[in-house]
Amino acid sequence: MKNIKPHFVFTKQQRSGVFVLLLLIVVLQCVYFFVDFKTEESSVIDLHKISVFQNEIDSLGLVKQVDKYEVHLYNPNFITDYKGYVLGMSIEEIDRLHQFRGLNKYVNSAMEFQQVTKVSDSLLAMLSPKFKFPDWVSKKKKYNNLKHSYNKDFNKVEARGIGAATGIEGKLAYRIVSFREKLGGFLTFEQLKDVYGLSDDDIKKVTDKFVLKTIPNIKKININLATASELAKLVYINEYIATNIVDERVLREGYVSLDELKYVTHFPIEKLDRIKLYLTINETQK
Repeated sequence: MKNIKPHFVFTKQQRSGVFVLLLLIVVLQCVYFFVDFKTEESSVIDLHKISVFQNEIDSLGLVKQVDKYEVHLYNPNFITDYKGYVLGMSIEEIDRLHQFRGLNKYVNSAMEFQQVTKVSDSLLAMLSPKFKFPDWVSKKKKYNNLKHSYNKDFNKVEARGIGAATGIEGKLAYRIVSFREKLGGFLTFEQLKDVYGLSDDDIKKVTDKFVLKTIPNIKKININLATASELAKLVYINEYIATNIVDERVLREGYVSLDELKYVTHFPIEKLDRIKLYLTINETQK
C-alpha cells in the first residue's frame, strides 16, 4: 500500500495542471455544442445546388410522364392545351381551334381541322388516324354523297334554311334570297358571284348542299329590237348601260353576236356570260 499511495498523491503544480486540463476539455466541449461553424455563404450555395438538382429531377419526371402518354381515339373538337402540347401542336394552332369552338362550331373532318388550326400536312398525317367523330357526322357525310336529287331546291329554300345548311350568316342568306327574287329564280349557281359579300367558299357550300331543280322560264330580250328601258329591266343592266347598248347597236347597224356587248362603254364584261342568259339576237328564241 505504501508503494501505491504515492501514485495518487500530487504536488501543487501537478494539481494545477490537472485542473487546467479539465477546464480546457470543458471549454472545448462547450464550443463544439454551442458554436455553429457553417458560414452563410456555404448555406446559400448548398440551397442553390439543392434547388437546381430538384428542378432537374422534376424535369426528368415530366419527360417520363409525357413519354408514357398513350394517345387513344379522340374527338379533335375537345383538344385541351395540355393534350395539344403532347400531340405536337403549337400554341397558335391550339388557340385557333379554341377560338373556332368558342363560336359554337365543330370540325367534322380532318380537312376542316387543318383549315381551322392551320397545322402542317405532316402533323395532320400523324394526328388524323386517331380522330374519332360522332356517328351522326359519319351519317351526314354519307348523306352528302347521295345523288343531288335528294337535296333541296335552291330556288325554293328560305334564307333560314340556307343558313342552317351551310353556316352562312343570316345577313348574307337574306341577301341571296333577295337577289333571287329580283332575278325571278337562279338559272345557274354562277349567278351567286353577283351577290355582294358572298365568297367563293360560301358558294361552294351552297353548291354542296343544294341543287337547282326548278329553273325559271324566262323570255329572253332581243337585243336588236329592245328599247333602252326594256334592257334596263334586267338586274345586271342599269339605264346608263342600256342606253350605251342601244347606241352601240345603232353604230353597228345591229348586233351579230352577243359577245359584241363587250365593246359597249362601261359594260360589265366580267358578268357577260350571265347577262347573255337573258338576251338573244334571234327573234324566235326565248
